[in-house]
Amino acid sequence: MTSQRSSARRRRSVAALGAVSAGLLVLSACDKPTPLATVTVGGDSVNTEASCYNDGNELKKSQLKSCAQDKDVKTVKVDPDERVRFGVDPEVADKGWTLLANGRPLGEPSKKTYLVVPGNIFFSQQLGGGDKVTISILEGGNGGTQKATGLWTFKFEKDS
Repeated sequence: MTSQRSSARRRRSVAALGAVSAGLLVLSACDKPTPLATVTVGGDSVNTEASCYNDGNELKKSQLKSCAQDKDVKTVKVDPDERVRFGVDPEVADKGWTLLANGRPLGEPSKKTYLVVPGNIFFSQQLGGGDKVTISILEGGNGGTQKATGLWTFKFEKDS
């Protein structure tokens, strides 16, 4: 009887060890989440992980172009009379980042974690004057002197 109990106990221990090992294996296969970018308009905030991110390593231009055309991005309603606040993780700010509107730089690169932009800029004649614009945050890639390492993309729709 004692040998049956110890045998059953041993099988349970082996099964438990196997389950723990399998769980750790599954967790180790998970990708590390990318840094977040946040857009706030009025009292509404939207955040997202990067469309393209290679754990801080350089992204190829073809990758960036493909990610910039990603259809599965979050849409933000923007009242042109509101201020739009952009926030990035400190590790993104350390590398520097640039706002892109329809793929074109919108202002100078920044090393701040927070930036405020008037909402009317996104729907100006310079950007086509439409009711929709694609806004991206490009990590690195400042003036060609630094490698582009991440891209976060949002769709802005005019809310008037």
